[in-house]
Amino acid sequence: MTAPDIAALDAAVDAAADRLRTLPESRLRRGAAARGLELARALAERAQRLERPGAPVRQLPDAGIYSVGDQVAVAGHDLAQALRETATADPAAAGEELTAALDLLRADLT
Repeated sequence: MTAPDIAALDAAVDAAADRLRTLPESRLRRGAAARGLELARALAERAQRLERPGAPVRQLPDAGIYSVGDQVAVAGHDLAQALRETATADPAAAGEELTAALDLLRADLT
């Protein structure tokens, strides 16, 4: 099996992060920041599970509504890097995880 195209994840992460960074404060306060934080936490959890299987997962802290776009970017790109490393050993597992991560990001953008 060939390695999955992780560049698609990088692009989706950048789009989600940029969208959050450009939202007005009122939209962030009405729930967009909370949804963004949930997304960042889900991406961070997936990355941690790949990087340290079996280790306890640490929760991404709430850094405030103005930081949520950056949190999505960092967590998403961490996951992309973990997938790149996983893909060399297990391309099928990396492909499944990539699909799940892209589904999370697509759900957040709708």
